Amino acid sequence: MQKNHAAIAMFFILLLSYVLNSIDRGLFSVLAIEVRDSMSLSLPQVGLASTMFTLGMGLAGIPTGYLLSSMSRKSVVLLGLFVFSIATLLTAYATGLPDLLAYRFVSGLGEAMQVTALIAIGASYFHRHRALVTGVVSFFYGVGSFAGPMMTASLLITYGWKMPFVVFGVGGIVAMAIVALCVRSWFSESRSNEENASGDDNNRAEPGTNDTIWNGTTITLGGASVCAGVAVFGFSGLYPTYLRSALGFSPQQAAWVMSAIGIGGFFAPVGGWLGDHIGYQKVLIAALPLAALTGGLSFTELNRSVMLHAAVAVVFGIAVLSLLYANMSAIIINSLGPAKTAQAAGLFIASYYIPAAFAGYTLAQLKEATNWTTAGILQTSGFALIATILVIVAGTTRRPGLLPVRT
Repeated sequence: MQKNHAAIAMFFILLLSYVLNSIDRGLFSVLAIEVRDSMSLSLPQVGLASTMFTLGMGLAGIPTGYLLSSMSRKSVVLLGLFVFSIATLLTAYATGLPDLLAYRFVSGLGEAMQVTALIAIGASYFHRHRALVTGVVSFFYGVGSFAGPMMTASLLITYGWKMPFVVFGVGGIVAMAIVALCVRSWFSESRSNEENASGDDNNRAEPGTNDTIWNGTTITLGGASVCAGVAVFGFSGLYPTYLRSALGFSPQQAAWVMSAIGIGGFFAPVGGWLGDHIGYQKVLIAALPLAALTGGLSFTELNRSVMLHAAVAVVFGIAVLSLLYANMSAIIINSLGPAKTAQAAGLFIASYYIPAAFAGYTLAQLKEATNWTTAGILQTSGFALIATILVIVAGTTRRPGLLPVRT
């Protein structure tokens, strides 16, 4: 019992470090207008920069999964913290689009290392509650998403647009030192999910898909993850710009609406618990249409009301942070065998983030061709509904006659 308490405490420390990761992801979108004006960027260019970090995350996802097989998971977490913290700090000193994109890309590499290792640590040690683990990860993402925009707006108004990058970059180095001192290897390097795999029905993978990621169920779920990432990051990358440029919201008002999305992440443990008990697919079939509805609605005026936009943002946050993320990662992990937890986590990161790198650019181009509302609905709602269809199709590719997993 005492050991379990210690494990929970160490996982809590790792999750606190992940709060900085979530702040870093939303940092640029709040400052996009200031960065755009400072560097004389076009809307498509700033849209590309707002989501470029996801390319780094996605490209690092699968290699990090295999890196975890040769390095300790704690070392990968520390390396990830160091890389994205330095890249965030350097973003404050970018002078043009090329180095801005480079720093954003490198920050994504570090973020992927950290989150892939964190999910692998949690899913391995707390192997009976995989979706709950990713739900808790999403909860702490919500904490960062809630606190980050308001902190960023305050630093912006007081010190200018460069200071938030400096503050949160230095904060990541501090978090790295705390993790190095407090997290023990018996927790971070646990293989209890593999040791119990052969004799525990609760760890049974999806039937017929234990050996390789190249199976029908996993590939289809990967396609759903791609579409979900494009929908989510197109929204998060340029929604604050829409609020400020089209609706005339102040930086504080736009930040307040973005913080409301983080509130939705506070229900992530419940979303993970639901997935563990009623099935990941059922939760996703509810979450994705809800994200499509609220994401599209967010790109309408809603009487230019801060409160209405914030209310819709909370529901969008519940759909994405509390239901979608936890269960999409868990269903992909669960489609493979327990021994491939790290590789499956890497696959989820890659499929969710690589295509999303161009989501902001695509949404900006749609806006240039049409208008904000049409562009937002086409991308956010359209891709979320395609993901829904793919999740349904994935359920038909399982072999009949065998029970689905319960984690």
